Amino acid sequence: MTKVLIVDDDANIRTSLRRMLAYEGYTVREAADGREGLARSLEELPDLVILDLMMPGVDGLEVCRRMREVDDVPILMLSARDATPDQVLGLDAGADDYLVKPFVKEQLLARIRALLRRRGPEERPRIFRVGDLVLDDRAHQVTRAGELIELTAREYELLFFLLRHAGEVVGHARVLAAVWGYGTSRVDEVYIGYLRAKLEAGGRSRMVHTVRGVGYVLRP
Repeated sequence: MTKVLIVDDDANIRTSLRRMLAYEGYTVREAADGREGLARSLEELPDLVILDLMMPGVDGLEVCRRMREVDDVPILMLSARDATPDQVLGLDAGADDYLVKPFVKEQLLARIRALLRRRGPEERPRIFRVGDLVLDDRAHQVTRAGELIELTAREYELLFFLLRHAGEVVGHARVLAAVWGYGTSRVDEVYIGYLRAKLEAGGRSRMVHTVRGVGYVLRP
């Protein structure tokens, strides 16, 4: 199981991140300051580190530099500072990505998945079945009623996200953040149309439904 180390002096943020990541299936460890974070990174050997920039004592930049001296673990730096120079400092210190607080949950999860993909295969559910629709992530293929459906990489990730949240209404911002990494466009509407055309080919019933003014839900 993928291990994530959270290093942040804010207990509320640690708790929120721990609950979010545990729900997604990650094993989560915490550190309340930079010194503890450095010690735990050596003890726990995490697969990814979520590191706060502003901490008393040893700050995130110093923690990042020291971690880089001994390991190439992916580091996602979090900060309320959104100025370009601050982001450059974080990346130059060795962070792999920089995310500004406050952030959308699905955007954080998408960044984590991207960093883990660079390092190696991420553990995630392998097979989804809803009605006659099956997504087999091991074979990277989708079938409906046993018939293979060819999807582009973006269509596949969109369907993967919808299947993972089958039966749940997901808003436009969540879809955009999870699949595209941002939430300020409506490109999701275009790709929902592409996906429907392929899933409904041959007169098959609709599975991806629009909830007007909210987003989408996948159900038989």
